[in-house]
Amino acid sequence: MQAQIQALLAAQGGAGGTATGSNTGSHMEVAKPAIFNGEAGKVGSFITACRLFVRMKMRGNTVEEQVQWVLSYVQGESADIWKENMMEELELGEVEYENMEELLTNIKKEFGGGEEESIKAAELRKMEQGGRTMEEFIQEFKRAARGSGYEGRPLVEEFKNEGIRRKLMEAENPLLSIEQWYKRATALDKNWRESRREEERFRKKEVGEGQKQERQSLP
Repeated sequence: MQAQIQALLAAQGGAGGTATGSNTGSHMEVAKPAIFNGEAGKVGSFITACRLFVRMKMRGNTVEEQVQWVLSYVQGESADIWKENMMEELELGEVEYENMEELLTNIKKEFGGGEEESIKAAELRKMEQGGRTMEEFIQEFKRAARGSGYEGRPLVEEFKNEGIRRKLMEAENPLLSIEQWYKRATALDKNWRESRREEERFRKKEVGEGQKQERQSLP
């Protein structure tokens, strides 16, 4: 099994980096997943990266090859013991996957569970926009929301913050869904930033005119 994994890695260009070849004929570069060491907070991103790569680059591979490829990126700390047990069970025929998604589900169950949900929920609760645009903040918020257990009204409540809450709550039409909050918050943020740019241009113009008048008034 280990020899098969090494051969598959060699065919795919090794661990890490991006892939430039594909047995499906696509020449698109697709980032490979980072090595996963069993850390609960990283299981979601690992699964997403594996799923994307396999769909883009390994559709023509067998399920066994896809499973071996995913396992090759599970390394270090507590993940090593789990992988050794998994490989032994596969070799003995005690475990058999009909598709790669079954393996990814198993990985999420083994390393994610309630701990991942708690981590995501905590991250969601402390998120602030800071100096980012609303579009950037929303993308980060969506990432944290996935797997956090928050949805519907509780998710809307977490999205609210002091910078936008009052303006949105005073809106003529009440906002109900999180998508409505995203859309309205983005529009307000764009308007506010454009207003700031206009003020800055006007200020610079006033300063320039003042300096010009001062030079003209000099003897």
